[in-house]
Amino acid sequence: MNKIMNVLGIAGVVAVSSFLGTTLFKAGKLKSKQPKPQARQTVDWDEEKGLDHFSEALKIKTVSYEQKEQIQYHEFDRFLGFLERAYPHVHKNLSLEKINEYALVYKWKGTDSKSLPIGLISHYDVVPVPEETIKNWTKDPFSGAVHENIIWGRGTLDDKIGVIGILEAAEALLKKGFQPTRDLYLMFGFDEEIGGELGAKSIVEILKKRNIQFDFVLDEGGAIIDGMLPGVDKPVGVIGVSEKGIATVELSLEGSGGHASQPKNQTNIGRISKAIAALEKRQFPARLQEPTTSLLEYAAPEMTGIMKYIVANQKLFKPILEKTLVKNPTMAALLRTTIAPTVFLSGEKINVLPESATATINLRLMPGDSLEYVRQFIEETIQDEEIQVTISGSEATKVSDVTGWQFEAIQQATKNIYPETIVTPYLMFAGSDARYYDQIADYTFRFLPAHITSKDLNRIHGTNEQISVENYHNVVYFYLELMNRL
Repeated sequence: MNKIMNVLGIAGVVAVSSFLGTTLFKAGKLKSKQPKPQARQTVDWDEEKGLDHFSEALKIKTVSYEQKEQIQYHEFDRFLGFLERAYPHVHKNLSLEKINEYALVYKWKGTDSKSLPIGLISHYDVVPVPEETIKNWTKDPFSGAVHENIIWGRGTLDDKIGVIGILEAAEALLKKGFQPTRDLYLMFGFDEEIGGELGAKSIVEILKKRNIQFDFVLDEGGAIIDGMLPGVDKPVGVIGVSEKGIATVELSLEGSGGHASQPKNQTNIGRISKAIAALEKRQFPARLQEPTTSLLEYAAPEMTGIMKYIVANQKLFKPILEKTLVKNPTMAALLRTTIAPTVFLSGEKINVLPESATATINLRLMPGDSLEYVRQFIEETIQDEEIQVTISGSEATKVSDVTGWQFEAIQQATKNIYPETIVTPYLMFAGSDARYYDQIADYTFRFLPAHITSKDLNRIHGTNEQISVENYHNVVYFYLELMNRL
């Protein structure tokens, strides 16, 4: 027996040693997926004049309101007039088509008419500034103030910076006689913040009728962020290659009310609350899949310590990775369909049991999760047949391939401007106009080429939206790099 135990013990040691040797070797042999920074293209761009343009653009109140009758279209007219004055070479050399009066499609004719065109996308509408929050702004939200190397105002992050960045780059290149190889479309929406129906959606419908297909389009989306991934101590530039679906689920219940002095054991409010609690407790399953697996593959060679070892062997350690990453809310959103109860409506008087209760839940759907699957999951989880579950929304977009020159071109341009940044694919949580272009583009990417902090993320759609002058300059230089290399 002792001999058998000794043999088994030796076999176990050999197996463990072999396992560790194989997995450590794999971690040690990882090759970086990051291109080496190249010298920037030499283009004469007037930084001071470009800053003045951005400041002026921020002063124009192109605000999108959910109640469309509140929209002040004379401000949008002002913005279009400003663009014509600020970018004369663009308006002289590129053809401009206005769709629904305010959506803009600039076509820059290339030298090669046989290759598919490329599209750069952005939007110039911004969200409102709630009246009660204005007192909390350090600078007026529509001042376009530049103070101590900080640019203030609504649109500095979302997303006038994209529109102005693209046009500044185009104007500078046109001045030196540049012509792209492929046709280049610059497409700017004016209602992205309220769904993009008249802007991006209408642009796509018209281009689709003309049989125009893009090789790739690049919209806003990911950015360069510190502390994005565990085990990575450098900034990470995340390029969205897909965006999660967005769905609204309503849980509603009708039943007898009555006086609050004689409540039943289960009230309508209680039952809806129980349903929400069950959903938050169970959650949708977390699973490691594309594009998050690609994100980890691109990041793994740049990681240190135990995370590098685990991520290098992510197929082996998949359950461990999923359990580890899901503890962080940001990483959890990359692994599963998320549940966020946002509205609860019920009751009118303190002594009357409400006859109905309704809860609204915002969900962000993983690629592959259908609306029907989500509905069934919710019904199975709450286990209350009397609660009506209704769902509306859209599923996740396709996942664009990252192995071709298209992704590499964006990655290279980023590295040239931000040499220390680790550039990876990722799954975008929020919605963008890019989802409409999915049907007329082989690849859709989402990236704002700015280095932003966690505080900046909270300022998007929030108070004290701002960006540094250096960041704004780098956004323009990124587009100069990208256009040059296309």
